[in-house]
Amino acid sequence: MSFILTYRPLFDLICIYTVLAYSQYVALRAGLFSLATPGFASIGGYAGAILLKETSLGPVLSAIGAILCGVAAGLILSLPLARLRGAFQSIATIGFVQIMVSLALYAQPLTGGPLGMNAIPKVAGATVLVPILIVLAALLAVINRTGIGRAFDAIRQDYTVAMSLGISVSRYFRYAFALSGAIGALGGCLLAFNTYSIQPDVFGFPMLVLVIAAVILGGRSMVAGPLVGTAFLIILPELIRPLADARLLLQGLLLILVIIYLPQGIVDSLSHRWKLRRAGNGTRGAEGKGAHELPSA
Repeated sequence: MSFILTYRPLFDLICIYTVLAYSQYVALRAGLFSLATPGFASIGGYAGAILLKETSLGPVLSAIGAILCGVAAGLILSLPLARLRGAFQSIATIGFVQIMVSLALYAQPLTGGPLGMNAIPKVAGATVLVPILIVLAALLAVINRTGIGRAFDAIRQDYTVAMSLGISVSRYFRYAFALSGAIGALGGCLLAFNTYSIQPDVFGFPMLVLVIAAVILGGRSMVAGPLVGTAFLIILPELIRPLADARLLLQGLLLILVIIYLPQGIVDSLSHRWKLRRAGNGTRGAEGKGAHELPSA
């Protein structure tokens, strides 16, 4: 019991940052070079905290309000950015993140400024985070098997070919921005509901690096990828804590090794190798069976 209580905050962070990684996962799966997840998380975190503290809506309605704010931000952001491609999208979304951080810093009467918002009721523990994470993963798995998921795959592989097949790239980009905004706002809201306080620097560059690394490290094809990547990145510093002086060096070295030997991500690469092994075993079994058959007269 003491072990569980000691590492429970770490488990909560894995759940929260997996939700944020799913926001980035949706964008990358749809072929977007969007880095807007921390901006969406900032909107959801502050919106949820304000609604929970200043109104009588309660946690559920406050979270729904935060998600709607994220959807609205994603749709508004998609209007100019759906026409951009590649690095231009990345630069524009980084600008969006910086704008959100600046607003959180200078809108002091609303956000608390550099000191952030404190004394937020903790209403999202493990019993809340785990069901939300399961439902979200199941929802994304269902979307991946629908026409929207197939359109995302086609656009990611080659948006010119997707356009020739009659797929409206701009429309599906708007879908991806709206879905990424909703999930990112949900993650930011859960962070605010779990950690008692939020500050503008929480939604800056470190969060961006973590969510991108989690998706790339875990894998972009399967829903389990961001979960594995997030758990790896959060647990790893704890495992090598005794080597505090060389912790960053070892963490970077392990990331490089995984990217070199598992280039598709941990989950995708292992799944691909497993399928190849099963296919090879099936082929050898069929050849062995054919070799023992006698020709008929």
